[in-house]
Amino acid sequence: MNHLSRIREKLVHFEALLITDEKNQRYACGFPFTDGYVLVSREKAWILTDSRYTEAASHAVDQEITILQFDNAHPKEPMLKRLLDEEKLTKVAVEDRRLSHAAFLKLETAMERVLLPAGDLLSVLRSSKDPEELRFMREAQAISEKALEETLQVIHPGMSEKEVAAELVYRMLRHGGDGNAFDPIVVTGKNTSLPHGVPGNTILQPGDFLTMDFGSLKGGYCSDMTRTVALCSATEEMQNIYSLVLEAQLAGIRAAKSGIPGQEIDAAARKVIQDAGFGAYFGHGFGHSLGLDIHEEPHLNPREKRLMPEGAVVSAEPGIYLPGRFGVRIEDVMILRPEGSEVITKAPKDRLLIIG
Repeated sequence: MNHLSRIREKLVHFEALLITDEKNQRYACGFPFTDGYVLVSREKAWILTDSRYTEAASHAVDQEITILQFDNAHPKEPMLKRLLDEEKLTKVAVEDRRLSHAAFLKLETAMERVLLPAGDLLSVLRSSKDPEELRFMREAQAISEKALEETLQVIHPGMSEKEVAAELVYRMLRHGGDGNAFDPIVVTGKNTSLPHGVPGNTILQPGDFLTMDFGSLKGGYCSDMTRTVALCSATEEMQNIYSLVLEAQLAGIRAAKSGIPGQEIDAAARKVIQDAGFGAYFGHGFGHSLGLDIHEEPHLNPREKRLMPEGAVVSAEPGIYLPGRFGVRIEDVMILRPEGSEVITKAPKDRLLIIG
């Protein structure tokens, strides 16, 4: 899988695009590597990498992509400059938003030419997923849900947050995941009021909440989901807060579609929580785009005025966090279409699950 044709359609004001970011390189050529460049012109494409990746790349990428190997005797910057000179490429864009200012200037000096800012060219392209990207994301989501289903069978009071996180990670790998989409968030008790809490040695106790936010990778693409469950029992207040978060999530999902600002989707969910008097305890956005990165653009938050593109894959994850007491978050992933959204997360959520 590569996206060279989509990139070339955007090379209107540029003769070529130089890609330095690892995830964008994978998007462009379909092959992951950690050191080197991808150069895409209107007619050709090249990978510049070292001996760790050249053989694997030769088997993985399309024949239209030329693979060049650099080494100590043939450094990559002079090799890249020579390529640009040979191809007479002068209007070359580079990912200014992925490079530090110092790195941009250093690269410009090495190439002996003015490099043009690519701006949001690649982030806009990546925001709308094609069928093959969606296939990987569905597979990653299914893996995550299978891991959750099995982990719920072994969770019990007396386990630590770290032990629960380890169960999820092990089972995602066991069911075909390529790794973690991000470090899992597994928190219990008072720690559930921390939206990005880190799993520690806190022990699961009867009557507490347990929040699990995690995701798998497949083909480089991420899944993302959160489920909050109760251990052995739950108070009426806990059940009410869970129901309120679920109501807000469903309101946001009903409002979600492509062609409208992300802030409009966020507002539909936020209103439910605000009207119930808990607006101060929902501090983050309703969701975010995801794909090769766990957080991509555009977002679903009160500041997002950009229109959501068709084919965007976004999270739906409102939460209420009562400091020092407990928190609840429920997260699904959905694909945006002009007529609405398709939720690809199938794990049950329609009532508070009590386990252990």
